Amino acid sequence: MWITPEEVLLANALWVSERANPFFILQRRKGHGKGGGITGLLVGTLDVVLDSSARVAPYRILHQTGDSQIYWSIACGSSRKEITEHWEWLEANLLQTLSIFDNEDDITTFVKGKIQGIIAEENKSRQAQEEEEPGKFREAELKMRKLFGMPEEEKLVNYYSCSYWKGRVPRQGWLYLSVNHLCFYSFLLGKEVTVVVQWTDVTQLEKNATLLFPESVCVSTRDTQHFFSMFLNINDTFKLMEQLANLAMRQLLDNEGFAADHFLPKPDFDARAKNERYRARFRLTHEERLDGHTDCTLWAPFAKMHVIGQMFVSNNYICFASREEDLCQLIIPLREVSIVEKADCSSVLPSPLSISTKNKMNFLFANLKDRDFLVQRISDFLQRTPDRLWSDVKERSIGNQPTKEKMKEESWKIHFFEFGRGVCMYRTSKTRELVLNGIPESLRGELWLLFSGAQNEIDTHPGYYAELVEQAMGRCTLATEEIERDLHRSMPEHHAFQNEMGIAALRRVLTAYAYRNPNIGYCQAMNIVTSVLLLYCTEEQAFWLLVALCERMLPDYYNTRVVGALVDQGVFEELTKECLPLLYEHMQELGVISTISLSWFLTLFLSVMPFHSAVLLVDCFFYEGIKVIFQVSLAVLHANMELLLASNDEGEAMTILGRYLDNVVNKQTVSPPIPHLHALLTSGDEPPPEIDVFDLIKASYEKFGSLRADVIEQMRFKLRLKVIQSLEDTAKRSVVRAIMTDSAFSIEELEELYVLFKAKHIMSCYWGSSSTAAERHDPSLPYLEQYRIDMGQFCQLFSALGPWNCGVHTQTLASRLFRLLDLNKDGLINFKEFVTGGMYHGDMTEKLKLLYKLHLPPGKSQVPLFVSTKDHVHVLHNVFHFFLCVNGWFADEKVKDYKYYLRMWAKEKEPKKETIKDLPRMNQEQFIELCKTLYNMFSEDPLEQELYHAIATVASLLLRIGEVGKRFTNNGINKKPEPKGSPASEGDWSITFEQVLASLLTEPVLVDYFEKRGDIRGKMASSPCLLDVHTQMRACLACVSV
Repeated sequence: MWITPEEVLLANALWVSERANPFFILQRRKGHGKGGGITGLLVGTLDVVLDSSARVAPYRILHQTGDSQIYWSIACGSSRKEITEHWEWLEANLLQTLSIFDNEDDITTFVKGKIQGIIAEENKSRQAQEEEEPGKFREAELKMRKLFGMPEEEKLVNYYSCSYWKGRVPRQGWLYLSVNHLCFYSFLLGKEVTVVVQWTDVTQLEKNATLLFPESVCVSTRDTQHFFSMFLNINDTFKLMEQLANLAMRQLLDNEGFAADHFLPKPDFDARAKNERYRARFRLTHEERLDGHTDCTLWAPFAKMHVIGQMFVSNNYICFASREEDLCQLIIPLREVSIVEKADCSSVLPSPLSISTKNKMNFLFANLKDRDFLVQRISDFLQRTPDRLWSDVKERSIGNQPTKEKMKEESWKIHFFEFGRGVCMYRTSKTRELVLNGIPESLRGELWLLFSGAQNEIDTHPGYYAELVEQAMGRCTLATEEIERDLHRSMPEHHAFQNEMGIAALRRVLTAYAYRNPNIGYCQAMNIVTSVLLLYCTEEQAFWLLVALCERMLPDYYNTRVVGALVDQGVFEELTKECLPLLYEHMQELGVISTISLSWFLTLFLSVMPFHSAVLLVDCFFYEGIKVIFQVSLAVLHANMELLLASNDEGEAMTILGRYLDNVVNKQTVSPPIPHLHALLTSGDEPPPEIDVFDLIKASYEKFGSLRADVIEQMRFKLRLKVIQSLEDTAKRSVVRAIMTDSAFSIEELEELYVLFKAKHIMSCYWGSSSTAAERHDPSLPYLEQYRIDMGQFCQLFSALGPWNCGVHTQTLASRLFRLLDLNKDGLINFKEFVTGGMYHGDMTEKLKLLYKLHLPPGKSQVPLFVSTKDHVHVLHNVFHFFLCVNGWFADEKVKDYKYYLRMWAKEKEPKKETIKDLPRMNQEQFIELCKTLYNMFSEDPLEQELYHAIATVASLLLRIGEVGKRFTNNGINKKPEPKGSPASEGDWSITFEQVLASLLTEPVLVDYFEKRGDIRGKMASSPCLLDVHTQMRACLACVSV
């Protein structure tokens, strides 16, 4: 075992060296093993006679540098096997690293630190397993918050001893993985290293081993790469990093990432990962939670043998998967279970368990390790399961059928007889074989529901679809408008959608789903897929199949940014690079792969292949999942490799693939083929050869059938980080382009401000307490409005980056500005409002105008800004006029065309640019506050005294102007009607903005001060408070009360 490094003065006394390298020595104690002579005999006798607590381990490892006479004991072992494992670990992980150091003292310090870190981590793991001393984890969490300035809302998930590579030198320290951050801290040889990375900034996670870096984890962001190595268990650490990064990507996509699993310790993250794998494997809903799994055997009556595998038990299902892939898979919903009982044990059948279902099927499990506990758990779940009447599967028939179709039906009937029918059917390699041969049309809907898991949702949600349709129909939203636009584009060539009945059914299904899942709403391609589902299913069945597609089988495919399809497009490129390297290089030059694959994946080939051929791929997809789409896509490229390699441009390559797919035919169908428009436009003198879809499917399995679902999921994760961060970069560029003309900042400054603003927004979502994440974050909004911050965060940013620093008065000024910008009074402002109003760095007049408004309501007061009396009169006049017209009181007046009123309304809605004449007058109290602000603003300026003198002169001048105005107003000269409650309504002292501006222009030093452009990038770089998370949170909380 590893031991705390201790100094050894006599390294060779009573010890024999067996292995050595420049930094370590493996020794065996004399008297153990062969040889040793008289000395060995004496030492061995002494070790036997001594009490066990005083005995010395027979093997040890010492550390020593070349010129040092001091040895350090770092490991010991009771057996050669144990000490050899430690020796091999040192050679594999430390030798390469230690050769980089120039100073021998640094080498010894690093080795001692590394060994102490390993010991600490082993102790932590042991304590976690025994669930003792929970205070250790709490202590680490408190240390993390203190080191990195994290608030209490930030929860530690796990921490590890490791090395961080800064240049070519490793720094031994501790890696802290929290829900939202990756943090590292090291303090060695007087040098401190601190790293803090938000998971939402991570673009790539890689586990690799190079000559320079031993087995390590590389964490990449847009700006840099961080390398961590020398983990005791690198696989465990990397797996947890993946889970945390994946959760962060979900935060950027929707609110579920913020709402769920925020305070999970590492064991719960492991459970979360197991749940996801379990649900994906058996196509279960997101609500399903795995309770446990155990090794067992299942009696397979169709093969007359016991199949070795694992049983999985969750709150609503008992599932089984054979150890050998495709040998047998079983899903038993608890709602179908009638009896669970322990069968009689025997030497042939130890610990058997019998489960009977309501449709008279019996399943016999055996070799269960803890049968009594398992039966109790299943019984507990059964008591909570609502009792549902079982109904036989209805036989469907389509009348006179061709011979091939009848043969398929007969094959499936035989299969149902041998393997069962319905949700409890045994799924074997025979099932896959039948699916690949094509599902008969009379059974297609039933089997799609079964393989996708949609049948379970229909059974557990009776009446749900009808209620949803009733609630959704009649609503007018952006989604319903898009649905109406695409209804008549959904398979217009098929007779089922050439009448209002088919269109109405499609409308109801799509509208109901948009209402159920507003995060997705409606996306183009959903209409094509749904129309095919309706050809073989009822409306309710088609709806639940759409749910299975959008939420489980094709995750994130149909959201506003089609992230899932873009991720799988990247996976397809990687697979092409791996399987067809020559073609990949040529296609990359032409830029074809990214163009073709998106439509293939989004519509499951339904939009690019004849219908009767593509529907066979849908059969395979519902059984096999997305891997069959990848296989067929690779097979299409492989079949056209020679032509594609000879193509010279993108258009030619697209034509080759388009003509090939148009001529993939289903020769077993009796329906007349429907030619695609693409085929009609690209057909040449010689018709291209037809390709049998069954041959294409067979070729895809023969050439690319080795693809595994778990490998695809790993590739998806790797590329999801890249795709989402790429979309975020696109959003940033779009936002910057949209507000460039309204802002005085450069593109680079706007981009840096956007990154900072987004970080604040994300932080508010997982730490903010004044509003929920859903109120703050809505991915469906335009990019300009997606990210928003509250008053506390705005105050903190304004204090660090704003154009004016007024000391203690800055917080008050920032609060006023926030109220001025928050036009809808929801307590949040978006990036455009922040940049164009809050961080204004424009000309002098605009700056002064903003400063002037900050000392008037609503900036000065928290009372909401109401419409002025003048505006009220105008609005009431229009309303009164409207009702008179409606009641015919102006019948003799010529009625204008409705378009005229629409034009007038649109003109009124156009934003009017505010001029200096529109600003209200300022009273004396407000003016005095403005002067105080200006005095605070000039402190610590190089021209402080000149500015004070200038503002005193201007203030004196304005006071006199106000007094003169007051006398004239009271004498009735130049009197104007003012709204009640305005500063000048009572004939008091007041001034206008024009007077303020004119007075300030008389002082050159003030003009120079306000015309000076602020260095926003310099402020961002020199503001440590923007990097200190704790300071940010304190500022946010303090400012809310201002």
